[in-house]
Amino acid sequence: MKKKEHKESNKDINDKVNDLITEDQRSKKYSDTSNSGNEDQCQHEEVLLIPDEKALLEAKVAESEVAYKEMNDKYLRLSAEFDNYRKRTLRERIELTKTAAESVMLSILPVMDDFERAMHSIETGLDFEATKEGILLIYNKFNEFSKQNGITEIDAVGKVFDTDLHEALTKIPAPTEDLKGKIVQVIQKGYYLNDKVIRFAKVVVGE
Repeated sequence: MKKKEHKESNKDINDKVNDLITEDQRSKKYSDTSNSGNEDQCQHEEVLLIPDEKALLEAKVAESEVAYKEMNDKYLRLSAEFDNYRKRTLRERIELTKTAAESVMLSILPVMDDFERAMHSIETGLDFEATKEGILLIYNKFNEFSKQNGITEIDAVGKVFDTDLHEALTKIPAPTEDLKGKIVQVIQKGYYLNDKVIRFAKVVVGE
């Protein structure tokens, strides 16, 4: 009896195994069929997407061409505007230089007039003291004109020799100990134009 039950038990096990194998095969077959369908669908979708991508690419190319034309037009306009600005600035600078020179010369003309009157007084032998005072007035007027135009004298006598301001013509023994290395005499005055040295002072230095 037991042997028969054992055989039936083995048969049940075999049947279950066969059922599982059959079910697995069915599942695998269904999976393969499904995957095959998905692949066909993907391929079909790719084929359908190609025209859309081409249209999108063409649209982007057309958009890029429009953007390029706009940028090129802007560049050409800016280039033309800059060229006009450069020419206008150069012209204004030249005109300003001419105007500045004209303004300076107009300010000098009265001084020249005073010099001519002084020279006439000397030639006609008028009062010496009056002539001297006239020349002094002319000098003061010209000195004031120079200051108004930013020209100032470089202070030199008694100062330490400075190559940025002074030009040493010669050296002599210092009259006193404290004048060694300092300027003892100015041969020709030096001048600033605003903060720039336009002429070095020619000096004699003590040693």
